[in-house]
Parts: sequence; structure tokens; C-alpha cells
Amino acid sequence: MHSILLVEDDSTLAMGIEYSLKNEGYKVNLANNVALAKQLIDEENYDLIILDITLPDGNGYDLCKYVRNTKETPVIFLTALDEEVNVVMGLDIGGDDYITKPFKIRELLSRIRAVLRRYSQKTPEGILKSDDIKVIQIQNKVYVNNKEIFLTPSEYKLLVFLMLNANKVLSRNAILEKLWDIEGDFIDDNTLSVYIRRLREKIEKDSSNPFYIKTVRGLGYKWDKEVGGE
Repeated sequence: MHSILLVEDDSTLAMGIEYSLKNEGYKVNLANNVALAKQLIDEENYDLIILDITLPDGNGYDLCKYVRNTKETPVIFLTALDEEVNVVMGLDIGGDDYITKPFKIRELLSRIRAVLRRYSQKTPEGILKSDDIKVIQIQNKVYVNNKEIFLTPSEYKLLVFLMLNANKVLSRNAILEKLWDIEGDFIDDNTLSVYIRRLREKIEKDSSNPFYIKTVRGLGYKWDKEVGGE
């Protein structure tokens, strides 16, 4: 049984979501503020956190950063703020997906299933090497110039997918389908741009002039270096 932490201060909405999630077989804990959410996060390991952005004693962005300091738990934002800058900010600090209020519960359930599937997928064992980058897949560890770097699970899966398909042009749709296991059209294409940019910032010497991840205009992206293995 997957365990979910729902952080939402609207009690009516929270009870409705909790009821629906429990009917789907999920274990659900509720928090209506940042302080309680932090306490529950410290006490238990959740499979997923559903996180409202506007909370009475803080905001979901800061709480997501708190999670990312110590855990790789996937985060789905609930937001009434549908402007692109707010969406990008949420993804940029480590969120895995977002859903804009008001929403249909079936859409939320679909996104939850997609995120949980993505996190449960296992990558092949082995070591991938490409110039200064080394990926130890069995440990989900990434090194740049022999220094370990932190990637979120989504960034890690994107990196491995690109490296396993080195020198192949991958369409944006192919990457989205691999990462998000899309069942519908609800994933914004802008999400991929955010993850590509964030991954470049972590692995490239100059993210504005990428050495590894090249943009192929009108087509998609490709890992532009040879990749070996062990």
C-alpha cells in the first residue's frame, strides 16, 4: 500500500481528496500547515507528497525545498497559481508535477499513478561513462569529475535515458512518454524544458553552451558524446 502525505489547509478539499485516495487503496496522512507537515515528513517515509502552495504558516515551495534537502520523495503541487512562472518555480525546486485548482479527482489520480510508476521503474544495472560523467545505476549515483552530484529522480531518469540512447535524436514526446508514462495530454511540454535546463546546470561546465545535451531544433534532444559501460 502506497502512503501519501496530503498538505492542504482547505479542510473541505482535503477531506474530499483523502476520501478518494483511501477508496483507491492509498494510506493517507493529512497536514494543514507547514509545521505539522515537517513533523510528519521527519517521522515517516512517504511514497508521495501532495502539496498545496499557499499555507497558513508558509508556502509549499519552501516545504518542497525542505523535503529535497534529505529525501527523494516525489512531490505533486496543488496550485491555484497557473501562471507559467509559478509552474516553472515549482518544478525548478524539485517538484515532479503540478495540478491547477479546480481539478477533477480522476485527473489527480492519473497523475499520482504516473508519478508512482515512474519512481518504481528500475533502471538496468551497470556503470555508464561519458567523458567526465559516470553513472552507477545500481546505486543511482552520478559523478561529474569524480565528484558526486545530487539529482532528483526525474533528473536522474532523464540523464540515464539520454545516455542509454547516446547520439540518437530523441523527440520531446518520446522523452516525456519515457519519464512520465503519459496516459493523456495533461503534461505540459514546458515541464521537459525545465528538466533539461536543470540537468544541464548540474552536469555541464557551461549550461548555455552544452557539451553533452544538445538541442536538435524542431526535433528534440540528443546526448552528443560516446557512452561506454562496465
